Amino acid sequence: MFEALSDRLESAWKSLRGQDKISESNIDGALREVRRALLEADVNLQVIKDFIAQVKENALGLEVVKGVSPDQQFIKVVNDELVRLMGDTNAPLANSPTKPTVVLMAGLQGTGKTTATAKLALHLRKENRSTLLVATDVYRPAAIDQLITLGKQIDVPVFELGTGANPVDIARQGIEKAKADGVDTVIVDTAGRLQIDPKMMAELADIKTAIQPDEVLLVVDAMTGQEAANLTRSFHDQIGITGAILTKMDGDARGGAALSVRQISGQPIKFIGVGEKVEALQPFYPERMASRILGMGDVLTLVEKAQESVDIADAEKLQQKILQAEFDFDDFLKQMRFMKSMGSLGSIMKLIPGMGKQISGEMLEQGEAQLKRCEAMINSMTTAERKNPNLLSSSPSRRRRIAAGSGHQEKDVGKLVSDFTKMRSMMQQMGRGGGFPGMGGGMPGMGGGFPGMGGGMPGLPGMGGGAQPGFRAPSNKKQKAQKKKKGFGQL
Repeated sequence: MFEALSDRLESAWKSLRGQDKISESNIDGALREVRRALLEADVNLQVIKDFIAQVKENALGLEVVKGVSPDQQFIKVVNDELVRLMGDTNAPLANSPTKPTVVLMAGLQGTGKTTATAKLALHLRKENRSTLLVATDVYRPAAIDQLITLGKQIDVPVFELGTGANPVDIARQGIEKAKADGVDTVIVDTAGRLQIDPKMMAELADIKTAIQPDEVLLVVDAMTGQEAANLTRSFHDQIGITGAILTKMDGDARGGAALSVRQISGQPIKFIGVGEKVEALQPFYPERMASRILGMGDVLTLVEKAQESVDIADAEKLQQKILQAEFDFDDFLKQMRFMKSMGSLGSIMKLIPGMGKQISGEMLEQGEAQLKRCEAMINSMTTAERKNPNLLSSSPSRRRRIAAGSGHQEKDVGKLVSDFTKMRSMMQQMGRGGGFPGMGGGMPGMGGGFPGMGGGMPGLPGMGGGAQPGFRAPSNKKQKAQKKKKGFGQL
């Protein structure tokens, strides 16, 4: 969602390249670009004015560091100010040691509040906190049924008294139920409302008074832009909230909400929704978000995603298979599904520093389509063929059968088998410490490879054998030339 903002900021850095130092005369152009970038991102106007003034003050007062160019120094100033703007550090959810922690969910109609309630419950369950969901939305048709369905999906119980009960009574009895069952955290889902509706706001205030929540989280749609900050402040003034959850952060919103909410409302963003799936909720880390905005990736979030999805025992078995060149199509299929569980190819690439700008949307679409074709062809293979890919190298009849079964041509199957064989050889080299050809040591900063991928990010069969979609592995001639470069093998 921050592509346009990142591109604009990139042009700001360019205006300072080639300069000897940051001065008032050469910084004006860069600040103008930053201002335009924030305006186009729908950031609150007052926030922009304060941000620009602070960046200018910090940049002009910065001492020149030997070996660091002015554009790099300016990026550092903008990064620090972005982090400060969004709240400095992550604001964790309350956790009461003596009684059930009570979380009250509030928000406008259509912001995804009920789904966010279930997402939060799943997030807490991953932290080994038992949770009870309480359904008090008696107005929206099927709201209670929706929460019950989501509760079953994530294996979290839901307390409800039907649509005829009073929401305040439902909330109060839900808390008592949680106390009796020894539940750690209670999440109360309330009815969506308009902030101008006095009756609904009064009901929300009554629920808060009755259950005395530890957290009051406002669910805000990121698509509302800078209005999201004003909305947060409005709810805080009338109800008193402790934080916000920004939903739909994976859409085409321009990012203004993430940059404005803390500064305007005074309340922290605690979580962000990054997809429709119930697993798609992340704690909000200002420093990580600033890194994404500046196009620097987000390795920590990438590693956390991998740790949630990978089984360590499976990873160790896979590593042994790679070392012994026994990696088969079943293993490759498992890795593709592992990647899918982490999100789309595009969302993963954006978390890798430098990859977001190197790979176009068209390349990513081609990569996603190629993965689907590979999966279709592998699913048409017999168990023996998956376990022993060599059977396909010498049998045209087998390749023709797989092509017919998957809806592809025989040459496509032949290319899949050929690329897979090459990839297996390359992965064996990487697994023994060779890293990517010409890279001399694996993927920098990733502990020798992509987490859960058995020592390296494999190339994709049918995609030229490269490490990323649309890229070919360097030729032997290129590898030799690269290795001769001073220090290149030490990356």
